[in-house]
Amino acid sequence: MSRATLERFYTAFQQLDGEAMQACYAADAQFDDEAFSLRGQGEIGAMWRMLCDVTKAKGRDVWKLEFEVQDDRHAHWEAHYRFSATGRLVHNIIDGEFEFDAQGLIKRHRDRFDFWRWSRQALGTPGLLLGWSPMLRNKVRAQAAKNLAAWRARQR
Repeated sequence: MSRATLERFYTAFQQLDGEAMQACYAADAQFDDEAFSLRGQGEIGAMWRMLCDVTKAKGRDVWKLEFEVQDDRHAHWEAHYRFSATGRLVHNIIDGEFEFDAQGLIKRHRDRFDFWRWSRQALGTPGLLLGWSPMLRNKVRAQAAKNLAAWRARQR
């Protein structure tokens, strides 16, 4: 059941279907990666819907997602996209780790990627020079949270 959930989740992501992605999470789910730390299906779903909307609006021409569900708890995925804040092209390589509830919905989702590699592509020189630093990570996290809050406010 969990493997099917992951297939459904990443297929929806390929199609930039944030609503279908959100439906793969349990109500009390947790999500963490280098940019976000979110709690609850609504907050996590809002992040995916925001990212899908931004990609549709500003980067559909370069969007590509490849994924491999490795087992019932792990997936590897690679996203090719335009980072909306800078317009720079990014190829991010991510490993996801998951836990599921009794209904096969995602209860815990942790994505890991090389932040310095990502920041060099997405931010250019600032990422090259400071991508290793907690300061830049914290700045990216703060901006991501601000962007998500603004997006959610516009949806109301």
